[in-house]
Amino acid sequence: MENINAGDTAWLLASAALVMLMTPALGFFYGGLVRRKNVLATIMHSFFILCLISVQWVLWGYSLAFGPDHGGLIGGLDWLSLRGVGQTPNPDYAPTVPHLGFMVFQMMFAVITPALITGAFAERKRFKAFVVFTLLWATFVYDPVAHWVWGTGGWLKMLGTLDFAGGTVVHITSGVSALVAALVLGRRKGLGLEPIEPHDATMTVLGASLLWFGWFGFNAGSAINAGGLAANAFVVTNTAAAMAALTWMTVSWLHKGAPSVLGAAAGAVAGLVAITPASGYVDVSAAILIGLGAGTFCYVGIQLTKRLKVDDALDVFGVHGIGGMWGALATGIFATVAVNAGAADGLAFGNPAQLGVQAVAVLASVTYSAVMTFVILKLIDVFVGLRVPEDEEVLGLDASQHREAAYTI
Repeated sequence: MENINAGDTAWLLASAALVMLMTPALGFFYGGLVRRKNVLATIMHSFFILCLISVQWVLWGYSLAFGPDHGGLIGGLDWLSLRGVGQTPNPDYAPTVPHLGFMVFQMMFAVITPALITGAFAERKRFKAFVVFTLLWATFVYDPVAHWVWGTGGWLKMLGTLDFAGGTVVHITSGVSALVAALVLGRRKGLGLEPIEPHDATMTVLGASLLWFGWFGFNAGSAINAGGLAANAFVVTNTAAAMAALTWMTVSWLHKGAPSVLGAAAGAVAGLVAITPASGYVDVSAAILIGLGAGTFCYVGIQLTKRLKVDDALDVFGVHGIGGMWGALATGIFATVAVNAGAADGLAFGNPAQLGVQAVAVLASVTYSAVMTFVILKLIDVFVGLRVPEDEEVLGLDASQHREAAYTI
């Protein structure tokens, strides 16, 4: 206990609370974008995942992701039910805070990642299928990839992958899985034939603002220590989000003739996504460029997805998949030891090999997430059924799945 630093512990626990807020904030962000008859079901996705993965993580998720390494691929069950995870620091992960503090901080990452996917299948998935999918996906996709990148002995970590707060682990896995889910479930009934518009833009902007707020814990908290690296991550996170919001709004203004409020909100989230893997490795000038790229690439990616008639209902792949890939690769370009002496320089600072390492991590995350998500969804479709019947979809998931209404006026 003598190695515990009170300041570091307070910062990490506060950051864990900030990241916890992001999941209900995501519920509001998504909830405002769906039709009125589906808003409660959409918010429930995020709230329920907070409950389900909190228990899964304690029982076996944390052990699989961060437990003693087994072949560079998985952590095994050595820490099942947090056996051996207590108040004493773990020198491999967080030598100045209680091991339980590091565990609960990482728990909040594990919670929000499957919640991100729910935007792709909004308004048409059975709640029972959603529950089974979340549990299987967290166990067989998130936990192994988290070990690859962050776990001691993980093969991507040993390769030299830089992912400060989850570009590959959180955003690429969820974004690619969202695209697969959208393809497997198919398009919503009436899409393209009748108006399907966001029912409450103010709710979405509120959700985006709370996500932005919580993201300071997400990125700056990943420094673990309450010091200069946390301050750097905080500043570049805010800068990239702001730049991406300005860029997205400008690009959409030029494209569609009006400055979109929802576009600005989506742009901010895209910037937050892209800076996530880089936040502990890049300076403010790089954050500007990363935000500029996020606002442009994610907007263009969404337009292409829509042209291909893929019904990723709330543009999860465009924001998180494309944003995560750009952020991971940008880390390989702009990373510098001047910001983080324990990391590596990127292409812009004379080390092109780092970009190659990042590309391998992107390819591995994309491939594994896509294949495993497809298998999981197909199995669930056989044994449970993925989509609600057409009449229930027309009625709305609030009434058909939960027998409740978001608004009674």
